[in-house]
Amino acid sequence: MPLPALRGTDHIGFTVPDLDEAHDFFTRIIGCDLVYSLGPFRSDDDWMLEHLNVHPRTVMRRLNFYRCKNGSNFEVFEYEPHDPPQPQPRNSDIGGHHLGFYVDDLDEAIEYLRSEGIRVLGEATESSSYSTGQRWVYFLSPWGMQFELVSFPNGKRYEREHPPVKLWDPRDPAE
Repeated sequence: MPLPALRGTDHIGFTVPDLDEAHDFFTRIIGCDLVYSLGPFRSDDDWMLEHLNVHPRTVMRRLNFYRCKNGSNFEVFEYEPHDPPQPQPRNSDIGGHHLGFYVDDLDEAIEYLRSEGIRVLGEATESSSYSTGQRWVYFLSPWGMQFELVSFPNGKRYEREHPPVKLWDPRDPAE
């Protein structure tokens, strides 16, 4: 039986080393809107361990909530960890991840990122198989977190061959 009353993804949360740097990146470079901020939070008991699975003396300095056009909200944390922070995982590591942004014009978006000094990894790649019609490229935030730009203005091959379930599509969020 699936999760009762599931509606969809509400937000994606992640931690950054410097929330001011991340705020500049998300608002000025990406174009997200800051909705609100919270913090700091600390606890003298085991609340942080019980509720967040971090060392009990860890301090969550601040968190910002962002809305980035048509898509999930971002909850971006800055912690003061009690124990040494772990290195950022690569995609191939357990817990590895990236966030993908849909853009209408991939080449224009790549050019813009490069003009802002953002490291773009390689050149745009054309997908194959059921993802034919999609182009993508990875890029890194100033703190090294992996992001992706993706574009498929005419759809992907799977949409024609595997109806009725489709991936969520920022081009038509109501569908």
